[in-house]
Amino acid sequence: MIGSASSMVCLVLSELGPRRQVRSTVPINRLQTLVVKMVMSTVLSLLTASVVVLATAVVVRLDMPHLPQLWLFAFCASAVVGVGVQAVIAIFGGLGQVVSMFFFVALAIPSAGATIPLEAVPGFYRFLAQFEPMRQISGGVRAIMYFDARADAGLQRAWIMLAVGLAIALLLGLGITHWYDRRGYHRVHPADRPVGS
Repeated sequence: MIGSASSMVCLVLSELGPRRQVRSTVPINRLQTLVVKMVMSTVLSLLTASVVVLATAVVVRLDMPHLPQLWLFAFCASAVVGVGVQAVIAIFGGLGQVVSMFFFVALAIPSAGATIPLEAVPGFYRFLAQFEPMRQISGGVRAIMYFDARADAGLQRAWIMLAVGLAIALLLGLGITHWYDRRGYHRVHPADRPVGS
């Protein structure tokens, strides 16, 4: 920030290789920022699902009779986790990265039941397996790849839990950031915004 106390201007420095640019911050609120980040996560999920599923099908040459359904499920699962991570970061700020890593990775791997059966892990992880996204995702992928994409093989539960996770992420993320904005916890304080914005 530069300027006097009465006329402060927030500036953001961006560098790309030898190119250096200084711009004023974009005057959008927390809710708008979260929506943009959620949309970006969803768009990037298209790329993630395509690379992981299609590259696996080509490189490993797995026999996947339900490849389009696996791709769609992978896209939706990636998008839901991305939206959830963005919601957690919007709610907790910088600490949200640690919370997301803890919830979506550190606790998810032992409770997924994908490499170690849930019967072989402590009860705490079996409890987490009821709602941890990784457990639902591994169950859905297993049902699509090995059980002819049958709903009763875990695919229906996976879709339901992904929908529930998306609803929770949207409700909490959008609701709390809207509340932050209404309470005056501005992303860029109105007094610091450039004139005319």
